[in-house]
This record gives sequence, C-alpha cells and structure tokens, in this order.
Amino acid sequence: MQSLYLSLFEEFKRRYERALGRDDLEAARDYALKCARILKVLAEKVPGKREFYLEKAESWENVARELESRPPSPVPQSNTRRMSSEDDYRSYVEGLISTSTVTWNDIGGLHEVKKLLAQSIALAFAKKPEAIKPWKGILLFGPPGTGKTLLASAAAGSLKATFFNVKASDVLSKYYGESSKLVTALYQVARERAPSIVFIDEVDALSLKRESVHEATRRTLATLLAEIDGFKGAEEKFVLTLASTNTPWDLDEALLSRFPLRVYVPLPDKEATKEILRIHTRGLDTSRLDLDAIAEESVRRLYSGREIANLCNLAVHHMLEDINPELADLEKLSNMDVKNLELKIRPLEMRDFEIAFKKIKSPLTRKDIERYERWAEEFG
Repeated sequence: MQSLYLSLFEEFKRRYERALGRDDLEAARDYALKCARILKVLAEKVPGKREFYLEKAESWENVARELESRPPSPVPQSNTRRMSSEDDYRSYVEGLISTSTVTWNDIGGLHEVKKLLAQSIALAFAKKPEAIKPWKGILLFGPPGTGKTLLASAAAGSLKATFFNVKASDVLSKYYGESSKLVTALYQVARERAPSIVFIDEVDALSLKRESVHEATRRTLATLLAEIDGFKGAEEKFVLTLASTNTPWDLDEALLSRFPLRVYVPLPDKEATKEILRIHTRGLDTSRLDLDAIAEESVRRLYSGREIANLCNLAVHHMLEDINPELADLEKLSNMDVKNLELKIRPLEMRDFEIAFKKIKSPLTRKDIERYERWAEEFG
C-alpha cells in the first residue's frame, strides 16, 4: 500500500512540474496540495517515518501558498507582450521566485560535487571577516540530464535564501532593449531580497561567443555581466549567481571570467547509478533485482541520471501493466471508477528492466564525454 501512495505522489509531482513549466499556476497549486495530502496519509500509515512525511507535506503546502500569492506572468513564454513600466518588469521577475522541496539526499551520487557546492554556498552566505571573499558566480556544466538543475534546487532547498529560477527564455524578448531591462530588474529585486540565489538555466542561450550573436543579445550579455559583478560597498546585499550549461565551450570568455568556480557534473558511475536506482524505486520490493548488473549496463550505455530515472519509470510501469491487466483494457478503464482503483503490485524483476533497456537510448557518445572531460581539465 505504501508503494501505491508513493507512486501516486510521484505522478502528482510530475504533473505539478509540467503545470509549472507551462505557467499554469492554478493547476500547479492543485497538484502541490495533492502531493501534501498523500504525504500526510503516508505519515499516518508509516509511523516510523511520520515526522519525515509531515515535514515534506508542510514543504508542499508552502509551495501551494507561494503559488497562490504568486502573480501570473505578465509576459507569455513567447515574450510577445511588451512591458509598459518598471512595475511590469518587477512584477514579472518576482514571478520567477521559486520554492524548492529538493534536498541533497534526493540526489544520487555526485558526492564531491554536492560537497563542493554546499561548502561554496555556505561560505557565500555565512558571516565572515572582510578579507574572505566568496564566489559571486558558480557555473555547473556537463552532459544533459546529469542533475545540474536538481543541484541548484537542492541548494535553494537547503538555504533560507530567495531563489530565482530563471531559464534564458524568461529574460529574452523580441522587443528592443527589453531583455536588458528584465535582467536589470531581476538583479534589483534579488538585491532587495538578499541573500538571494539567481539560477540561470541554459545560460548559453544568453551568452554565446559575441561574434556569433545579434546586437540585442550582446547588450543583454553586457547587462548580465555588469549585474553579476554587482556594486562596490554592497557586500551586505549579496547575490549568488548559479548558472548551468550543456555546452561550456560555446560561452563568451567574459562570462566565464564571472564564474571562477566551474563545477563539472559528470555522468553517474556505478555506485552513483545504484543510488539513483534506489531513489527511483523507493517503496517498492527490489529484492529480486541485481542492482550491480543494472548499474553496469546503465554506465556502459552512457545513461545520465535522467535516463536512469526514465528506465526505472518504464520498469515500474511494465510491472504495473503485468499485474494489473485491466490497465490495457481501454473499454474497462472507461467504465471504471478510477478514483477507487487500487493497483496491485509485485516485486520488481530483472525482466522489467530488460524491457525498459530496449526503450531508453542515450544521446551521448564516448567522444562527447571526452570533450567534456578535456574542457573540465582545461577550464574547470
């Protein structure tokens, strides 16, 4: 029964993330509340983890409250609506403030990366002598799907700092000068709410080498560089900029200089893969699985954390379809009261993963990995 509730929780969590991605705040809030309710049920059914589940439930309720008070974005994702005042810019960037429920324990492997990142961020926000200068910019780079965004979310979840979750597309506009104003407003609000973390995902979209970009993008990049530097005498208004990229070799040299700490986030090794497998099969019976064999095959196939999560999801779905044949019967499903549907489960087996392996392909090659490793040796 516990595994059923955990499966439902993961499903609602995925729906929350999708709703948030399309800026449907009402739906995202609804799914956040559903996540909280499931966690409260688990707290009652699993007394040994009562405090753990109640704490998680409270975090999701806080997410729902934050979404309720969060203003809808005045700029659609395509950025076709023009800003008309400074208040518009401020309102928009305040909508980028995010609440994270992710912790370091939710990330499998990457122990050295997590340690380095946690230490650097703690140093940035700790009270310290004036001579100790923290990093103002940290760059996370590596193959897609290795957990760069998850690391930033964990950093936000572990600190009481204002967290701005920004995709490059959030501050790019087709209107002349508007992108620069959005970047300025972003850092103005971040300083007002300091200590703050500004996480810029896919920063390469903002900062490709300058000879290859349009004049408007160059202006935006220049504004970003100035804002990361901040102002002298404003140490008490500390803002840490975290950025991620899958293509560090394409970044502008001036931007790289603003990120003196560059952290390589590699593909998971065997032990990290086993941790990720355990995280994504939590609550299910895995006693029949050979985790070493699954991990070795995942490493051989150059799977990232994202592919391993998808692998587990496919294996779990195969198990559910195998033990619940009604899930494949569309006519029966159409006439079923799905609210009262109670799924049967069985222990996960190697055949579930063998089928899943056939459907998961990594986009990476050994040559790609070697390129990341060379860049890390030279610039990391």
